[in-house]
Amino acid sequence: MTLRVAVLGLGTMGMGMAKNLLKAGFSVSVYNRTRAKAEQLGAAGAHITDTPADAARDAEVAISMLSDDDASRRTWTGEHGALNGVKPGAVIVESSTVTPAWIAELAGLSSEHGLSLLDAPVTGSRAQAEGGQLTFLVGGDASILERVRPALAAMSKEIVHLGPVGSGARMKLINNFLCGVQVASLAEGLAWIERSGLDREQALYILCKGAPGSPLINAISARMVAATYDVNFLLSLMSKDLRYAVADAATLGVDLRAAKTAETRFVEAASAGYADKDMSAVIEPIRVQPR
Repeated sequence: MTLRVAVLGLGTMGMGMAKNLLKAGFSVSVYNRTRAKAEQLGAAGAHITDTPADAARDAEVAISMLSDDDASRRTWTGEHGALNGVKPGAVIVESSTVTPAWIAELAGLSSEHGLSLLDAPVTGSRAQAEGGQLTFLVGGDASILERVRPALAAMSKEIVHLGPVGSGARMKLINNFLCGVQVASLAEGLAWIERSGLDREQALYILCKGAPGSPLINAISARMVAATYDVNFLLSLMSKDLRYAVADAATLGVDLRAAKTAETRFVEAASAGYADKDMSAVIEPIRVQPR
């Protein structure tokens, strides 16, 4: 039997995820704070709703893809929150990059409503969401994961079960911590190259093909060189993710000094007007710093 799925949040990632569920033949209801953004999905067969509760009302699986803890809390809780719409026995899947502390609280709230929770954030950005090539990092009961696996599979290339509830959220913060530090370091290094007189193309060839190279460095360096900052990963969200990473690591006695330094670069870029651009725009304030 085809699962009935609700998708809450149609931003950079959620839109592609919802489209892939529709392509796979799932019955999909959607909610987005700005309803107009959902209209294009109506033509593809999605049921567009006005509240999270309405979207989740008949869903067997409700998936949220939102910006942060606050947006997740607003969407799941309250009079019109999804927890007040979804029926007992359903599974809720939090795919946003949020804190393990909020996941623990949401797990308690879910249990009170007779629901099962998976925290299942993803790796990948806009292109992977659109192409159904995400990787889900899942925390929660393995048997619950099997119930919703067909829906997750329609949006992904891989589903990794990491352990109990909260495991996915923590792994995602570790992942994004390392990504954020790489991007901030690349911005500093590239600005250094540009001011030094070195041939930029040659220097980046050496970096990208050598030990520092990675898929992330290759992609981000190209965006920085072209100064094209269409959003693949929103700059303001990387700043948030680094802040969350610092806070969660601190609960385990780990001081993420590199994350703190990287976060300052993203905060500077946001203050300079790049908050709504791709995270690769973090280089721009460094480029214009006086000598």
